[in-house]
Amino acid sequence: MTAPHNIFARLGLHGFEPLAPVLLAALVTEEPLLLLGPHGTAKSLLLTRTAAALELSARHYNASLLNFDDLVGFPIPGKDGSLDYAKTPAAIWGAGAVIFDELSRCRPEIQNKLFPIIHERKVQGLPLEGLRYRWAAMNPPLTDEKSPTYIGTEPLDVALADRFAFVVTMPDWSALSEAQQIAVIRATDLPLDPGIGEELRAVIDQVRRVRAAIAEPVEAALADYTRTVCALVAQSDITLSPRRRGIILRNTLAVIAAAAVIAPDLDMARCALLTLRSSLPHLASGEAIDDRKLVACHREAWAAHPCAELREIVLLADPLARFEAAIAAPTIPSRDFSSIVADCLARMRSGERYASAVHLYESNAASRLNVAIADQTARAFKQIMENEEHGLHDGLQRHQEYAEPLGYFRKHGHVIELRDVLFLDPDQPIDLPQQCGAVGPEGKALFREDLVSFITDFRATRARLAGRAA
Repeated sequence: MTAPHNIFARLGLHGFEPLAPVLLAALVTEEPLLLLGPHGTAKSLLLTRTAAALELSARHYNASLLNFDDLVGFPIPGKDGSLDYAKTPAAIWGAGAVIFDELSRCRPEIQNKLFPIIHERKVQGLPLEGLRYRWAAMNPPLTDEKSPTYIGTEPLDVALADRFAFVVTMPDWSALSEAQQIAVIRATDLPLDPGIGEELRAVIDQVRRVRAAIAEPVEAALADYTRTVCALVAQSDITLSPRRRGIILRNTLAVIAAAAVIAPDLDMARCALLTLRSSLPHLASGEAIDDRKLVACHREAWAAHPCAELREIVLLADPLARFEAAIAAPTIPSRDFSSIVADCLARMRSGERYASAVHLYESNAASRLNVAIADQTARAFKQIMENEEHGLHDGLQRHQEYAEPLGYFRKHGHVIELRDVLFLDPDQPIDLPQQCGAVGPEGKALFREDLVSFITDFRATRARLAGRAA
């Protein structure tokens, strides 16, 4: 499989590496995407080749020539007063993706008709079943004397522009490397490689899994950052709708997840700035934004919140490694630390989970937990540390199916008291009778094979967390 960071080059699209996390985030979230750029910057090519790679049933409309009948077909009045449509092959019904090209040349009355399609996936109040992607492309409207003049191009209605979650400015030719410029010059509209669709879908699925894994521990900190950066942006006379604030948060989370898969060297702070630049609709409405102001707002907001050190932690795939890293980062806020700990413990094997709970209290890291998670881990700690005789009887009462074999083992002295073996040196062999059992910390019977696994995991985890080689 091709390296994920080359996924857009495999589509025959060169020079998109800086924007790749944003473009991939738009594919993952399936939120509306608007591309802005001068003519000849591959806006349409990017959208059509992506749709082809994903094998989507796409409709590609030139918005400057669009009539409403082109979208819905010809209206047919029903006998009962209802209205149906004669669906032509070019009509939007049944489309998996829709592309509105030359959106800034669209007549105002048609822009109003496109509004519910982009915002709600509806037309004339009817849901567009199966429509996943809503994409558009346009030349930038005139914003100052230095802007290129495109006759017939008008700023988008502010409300329509605000419905696009991602508003992405295409790469400037001068920003491309020499190799990228050569690749663009030599590029031809060749058929897509047969395997590119499967690869792109696999990358999208991987980003969705990463986004789900990092959402809980990262989202609260990102929400604080978003609130702050939007307030600073507003102070710079850049108006944002309340909706846009939520969009920026969701976009940032998706871009961070995408970067983790295709651009792991892109740190969380740069992901947030890239998202901010690609989530503001103002240019589509003819309002230029000073990038220096955005950078200053971002830096000030980022410095005020501890997002940065969370990224390296939450993106660790191994829950035990993630747990270790969180404990080693004392400045993480309690809510984020608690969320990470709870998620890690839930993903660990039983022996690892209980050894980690014990370590929380031995290291005093439990003092950083919120009340709910502290209560859960305290119960786990107590179950391991208290070696009370009634534990066996409670276990037998709760799990009657284990009562007879455990009773037999107890009669012959082969019921193992966990605390007698858990805290031995990890290098010491686990010497247990062939026929033995124990009551686990949750009151469930552990027979020899599971018991050995539990003890092995507990000892190794305890040694690892204590900084010793297991």
